[in-house]
Amino acid sequence: MRECLYSQGKEANRMKGLKTAVFVMVSFSLMYALAMAAGDAGEGKALFSDPKFGGGTAGVSCNSCHPDGKGVEKAADMKGLEKQVNACIKNALKGKGIDPKSAEMADIVAYLKSLKGRVPTAETPKK
Repeated sequence: MRECLYSQGKEANRMKGLKTAVFVMVSFSLMYALAMAAGDAGEGKALFSDPKFGGGTAGVSCNSCHPDGKGVEKAADMKGLEKQVNACIKNALKGKGIDPKSAEMADIVAYLKSLKGRVPTAETPKK
């Protein structure tokens, strides 16, 4: 009887350890997925200035039409921002567009969202 109880306690400890290990792995996986989904605004800014972003062939970048993000400060509030990004890539950059679920899209969206609420700088008056 004693040996049976000891064996049951040992098995319960193993299960507890296994549950803890699974919980830790799932937690790290979720944190990684959330970090990837959030995108990197720094990488997005680099893409914003890249004329080859999205397969662009026109020799212009997002930054050509929107210097330093001018005119897209409210983009973060747009529904379907990914579709708008791809429309700009296809029409202005003459590219193919990118997968809406790609890391590049997450990065460019993160950059656009980082511009939210930013007050555009006034242009220098022309003489």
